[in-house]
Amino acid sequence: MKQLRIGVLAGLFAVAGVLSWAGARLWDSFGTLPSVPVAAPIVLAVIAVVLFATALSLRARLRAQRERRPGAKGVDPLLAARAVVFGQASALVASLVAGMYGGVGVFLGLDGLEASARRDQVIYAGTSVLAGACVVAAAFFMERVCKLPEDDEENGDGPDASRA
Repeated sequence: MKQLRIGVLAGLFAVAGVLSWAGARLWDSFGTLPSVPVAAPIVLAVIAVVLFATALSLRARLRAQRERRPGAKGVDPLLAARAVVFGQASALVASLVAGMYGGVGVFLGLDGLEASARRDQVIYAGTSVLAGACVVAAAFFMERVCKLPEDDEENGDGPDASRA
């Protein structure tokens, strides 16, 4: 399984933002632009909290297992792999969604904030971008927690390999 790359996520964010900005500009010229839903930042924030809580739970269980605490409940490798895949998928989707709302927010912000409805839409869009960034951060944390430790000494690549 490949690790998440910040460049890929930033690229997705930028492409979605530019396309969304252009689409919002085009849509607004033909009629009324649909509003940014209030639920968008809430859903993204809930996903970020679920990812972060899962990562904290797995980290505590892995630490207890590593320290051989009595009664420590182990972590099923398949569960950890599923958690990482969920985090990676969430990060990719959050990058796209945050880019989309970011593009719409930039269009609305540049178009003028005189109307309070537009100002609210810009706030919802900005909050969605922030919540999307939290999802990405939680996904990176999940990936870090579930990463297998490198076993360099068995492969002959450890610090003692140069002495042999």
